[in-house]
Amino acid sequence: MAKLRSKYVTFDCYGTLTNYDMAGAARRVYGERLSPEAMASFVEAFRGYRLDEVLGAWKPLADVVHNSVERSCKRIGIRFDAEDAQRIYDEVPSWGPHPDVPAGLARVAKDIPLVILSNAMNDVIMSNVEKLGAPVHMVITAEEVGAYKPLMKGFEYMLDKLGVGPEEITHVSSSFRYDLMPAYDLGIKNKVWVNRGHEPANPFYEYTEIKGIGELPAALGLEPAPQQA
Repeated sequence: MAKLRSKYVTFDCYGTLTNYDMAGAARRVYGERLSPEAMASFVEAFRGYRLDEVLGAWKPLADVVHNSVERSCKRIGIRFDAEDAQRIYDEVPSWGPHPDVPAGLARVAKDIPLVILSNAMNDVIMSNVEKLGAPVHMVITAEEVGAYKPLMKGFEYMLDKLGVGPEEITHVSSSFRYDLMPAYDLGIKNKVWVNRGHEPANPFYEYTEIKGIGELPAALGLEPAPQQA
């Protein structure tokens, strides 16, 4: 595995570091109302509509969730209630990291500043970041940028704010569609894909694959994080 050297390691947060459990939240709201087959269809529709919603003009994340739930309900033929969408969104600040995150992230932070570029709201993201177990140098939200990933504006904003070029960072994400594809198009050569099973591998985008953040220190040429008991 090639060792990546960078001034900053930049991260997607939701899904990559934080266990962003939108599917679980949808099941907790709708699971008793839908058959297993209909629930699976709802979760898949909800996933796709969230991506579609962030590709337009910027709107608050609560509106992204609201619209995505409403469109999913219409697609599978059930009544939409705005309170159900709000219940799903209200779970977001309670979600913590994947188990592999704290030790690996803390190890990297000892040597390289950590930066988060997240499709998040300013008043919510710090609740998630505080649970990560490592100091974060900078957090940039979609609200601050005025655009969601996979639009490139957030990456460009981040590079300008850090005062670096695309060759001076390593970007880490579990998603090609939201992060690694636009990072590739912007000339960010050092990319790490955390394979959490969200999406299939796509070697065209020239990344280092890891199974969890515990493997990130080695990918960066650092001593590994201590093994968890």
